[in-house]
Amino acid sequence: MAEPVKPDHPTFQIVKDAFPGKRFRATEFRGQSTLIVEPADLHEVMAFLRNDPRTVYNFLSDVGGIDYLNYPAKPLGRFAVFYNLIAFDRDDRFFVKVFLDPSLPTDGITEDPALYLDSVTDIWPGAEWPEREVFDMYGIRFRNHPDLRRILTWEDYPAHPLRKDYPLRGRGEREQYKVVDRTDA
Repeated sequence: MAEPVKPDHPTFQIVKDAFPGKRFRATEFRGQSTLIVEPADLHEVMAFLRNDPRTVYNFLSDVGGIDYLNYPAKPLGRFAVFYNLIAFDRDDRFFVKVFLDPSLPTDGITEDPALYLDSVTDIWPGAEWPEREVFDMYGIRFRNHPDLRRILTWEDYPAHPLRKDYPLRGRGEREQYKVVDRTDA
């Protein structure tokens, strides 16, 4: 059996040296490097990655969520939020991921104190809408977000539809739709 490959992206060592007391994990898959950060350290590490002259990840390309419910391998938490960072001057892409474990049942819309992260909208203003999407679809809330409200579903939607424990056919939402035709416009 082959030995695991040690991640060798230079940003890993820079972050490790800058935060000696913090716990990090690192992975590489198909040439893409991912730094796994503890939720409490996310904002500080992201600000470092944006502002340090050795890294200068000046573009946040994407923010997304993942639900690892029933995943075959044991993940570090049920939910993950990932950030896709780009340094234009080096043509370098780098991912940061945070894992979260719910402390309450996830079959509804209950606000779970374990599913909170600090918003990065003060570092990258373009994070506003992707963070809203992660909130709407997965129920992960972002502290200090300037306008955290649903973006893809209506405000009173009864759940977070990309959670894997959400029924594929919904919970009766379709039957409650008001039919709108051309005469209503």
